[in-house]
Amino acid sequence: MTIAPQRVVTLHYVLSDAEGRVLDDSRARYKPLEYLHGHGNILAGLEDALAERAVGDQPSVTLSPAQAYGERDEALVREVGRDAFPVSDLEPGMRFQTPGDDGPEIVTVLETRDDSVLIDTNHPLAGQSLTYRVEVLDIRDATRAELAKGHPLPPGTTPDEVEDKKMV
Repeated sequence: MTIAPQRVVTLHYVLSDAEGRVLDDSRARYKPLEYLHGHGNILAGLEDALAERAVGDQPSVTLSPAQAYGERDEALVREVGRDAFPVSDLEPGMRFQTPGDDGPEIVTVLETRDDSVLIDTNHPLAGQSLTYRVEVLDIRDATRAELAKGHPLPPGTTPDEVEDKKMV
């Protein structure tokens, strides 16, 4: 069986930046990644590169910024009032998750001022080329419940236990 739409894929990966620094390692966390192929669960560029791979394959995939988290956009660096934050003790480098137009977004504090805060709403990995070293561990057909939800579910989940996202 190969990776194709409507299949659940389990894999380990090591994510590195262009300088070779490891940014994430699923093995180090003892938690492989499981995703439903063809449903936008992972970066499109990585998903495309994994199509037709088989269990045991170990591809290395390098994504340009445009294929990964996009180019940096300086228009996403802006000043907001301190009252926009749930805490008063802010420091540069702190990150917060906030609702955005396209779902949750990460806000990074760049600088604190008396009455305002300079923030960056670019994804923390925007503007970076990223390399994924992958090992495909398992491939299986998705269940009806997983197809209804659009992502993998715990083993044994039945269709009547989930709300069909197409019906909402």
